[in-house]
Amino acid sequence: MTKAIEGYTQLLKNIRERIRSAQYEALCAVNKEVVALYWDIGRIISEQKQDQGWRKSLVQGLADDLQQEFPGIKGFSASNLWRMKSFYEAYSPNEKLAPLVARNRLVS
Repeated sequence: MTKAIEGYTQLLKNIRERIRSAQYEALCAVNKEVVALYWDIGRIISEQKQDQGWRKSLVQGLADDLQQEFPGIKGFSASNLWRMKSFYEAYSPNEKLAPLVARNRLVS
């Protein structure tokens, strides 16, 4: 192999590694934000259910409205909203986990 070809091969390898690294970091950031979003939605529903006595019909209405507002985004069905609430309620008492997720909250 000539020196130019070896240099090109190394350059290509370095750029590929950088692209893969950036893709991985972007995926990690998105996942972190999604977990924080689900945590916060679960918190809001949990608080509303406790304070206002929300029932299934209200959560179903919320799910319908969210799906209408964000038609291309999946994950806001009534059953998923209840899962978000359960996720929050299951892990919010955890002294180590709760601060980690709460630190990244999207909705106040």
